[in-house]
Amino acid sequence: MLVDVVPVGDLPAKVKRQASTALRSVYDCDVTIHDSQPIPSGSHDEKRDQYRAEEFIELAGRIGSGEKNIAITPKDLFYRRRNYVFGLAYLDGNGSVISTYRLQTSSDGGFSNRSAGEIFSDRVRKEVVHEIGHTLGLEHCDNKRCVMNFSPTVREVDVKEENLCGSCQREVL
Repeated sequence: MLVDVVPVGDLPAKVKRQASTALRSVYDCDVTIHDSQPIPSGSHDEKRDQYRAEEFIELAGRIGSGEKNIAITPKDLFYRRRNYVFGLAYLDGNGSVISTYRLQTSSDGGFSNRSAGEIFSDRVRKEVVHEIGHTLGLEHCDNKRCVMNFSPTVREVDVKEENLCGSCQREVL
């Protein structure tokens, strides 16, 4: 399987490397890094001052060269009535997205016993693995340690591991 990482907006090289490393280690797949893309026009919601996650998924699916494609952006994303999302993917789809915007915060109780850089890198890796898992047909998992566990706050992202639990692994690998 080939996964194409599609940077959207100004994304540091370190974030691209973290995403690539996580995908290779969990899914044993090939990973390419696409040329950086501009923010999709029309994706900004003026009232919310946020960006529609669906527009980024559509962009990744349209221009990505992989069987699975994931947009990564520093922009703050939302989906429908949710206040924000760390990422979004459609089950069995070929496009997905994560936002690094809210992964840098510790305001909702994330870990504080490691450097901010380490914590941020862990969160990026977990979210990339999580969203690609959805494109492979995985739904949210009840196991709090599984990377596929639903995590609406960084505290919950921090609790889970970067890997799939045994049940989720058997479904996709």
